[in-house]
Amino acid sequence: MTDISQLIEDAIKQLESVSDSARLDVELLLCATLKKDHSFLRAWPEHELNQQQLKSFQEKLKQRLEGEPIAHILGERGFWSLNLTVTADTLIPRPDTERLVELALDIIPETAQWKILDLGTGTGAIALSLAKEKPNCFITATDQSFAALNIAKQNALKNQISNIEFIQSDWFEELENKQFNMIVSNPPYIKESDPHLNQGDVRFEPRSALTSGADGLDDIRRIIKGSLEYLNKGGALLIEHGYDQADEVCNLLKASHFTKVSDFKDDNDNPRVAIGYIQ
Repeated sequence: MTDISQLIEDAIKQLESVSDSARLDVELLLCATLKKDHSFLRAWPEHELNQQQLKSFQEKLKQRLEGEPIAHILGERGFWSLNLTVTADTLIPRPDTERLVELALDIIPETAQWKILDLGTGTGAIALSLAKEKPNCFITATDQSFAALNIAKQNALKNQISNIEFIQSDWFEELENKQFNMIVSNPPYIKESDPHLNQGDVRFEPRSALTSGADGLDDIRRIIKGSLEYLNKGGALLIEHGYDQADEVCNLLKASHFTKVSDFKDDNDNPRVAIGYIQ
């Protein structure tokens, strides 16, 4: 029999060469195994796992040691105020993207009944967060991946959110005659030659949700151009981008005659979200 405190310390030593967040990873895997929250680990460090629990934990730890993302091992990830199902068919929601949600909520008036479009919704993280915080608004969420869209639909049901629709579409292609007060997107923006694609969690994520041409901006160009047709007068476009792409994205917005163009940093002080408005 092995108690919690010893198990955590032993597992951390194994994971330190693989993960920058070894302790958190171990605790998340252990909480999932025991079906308990973090407070249980703190309150009962002497608690001993039975053989079945120990085997289950060791299997999860082995997956993490092989590089598989925590979100895929657990099948879920917290984002904003939601608990989202995550699979290998979707991008893993990241804390940086919560900055886009925060900025969008700052723009939307308190009692607005806006129509909002989320392009490339993946798990539904952005769309569902906005739908939950703004129940008077109606969200349209699109993705070209049928598998990803099914996960987003499951997450809507899981979080009991109904002011949303899901459309399979390659960006704007299936949105004929629709108009929106706001468009938001966390599109692919990594260069196809970026060496980081062969490191860490991104190795296990769909490449189509990560890369976008030689400079990483192919999809952002399509979104900016298409938004001109689908945004109402005064409407806002919010795009997440790479930490080194702020100037390029802002220049693309200005070249398409967006006004009040500005860029905002994430919690790590990296440029992350560009915003422009239609006159």
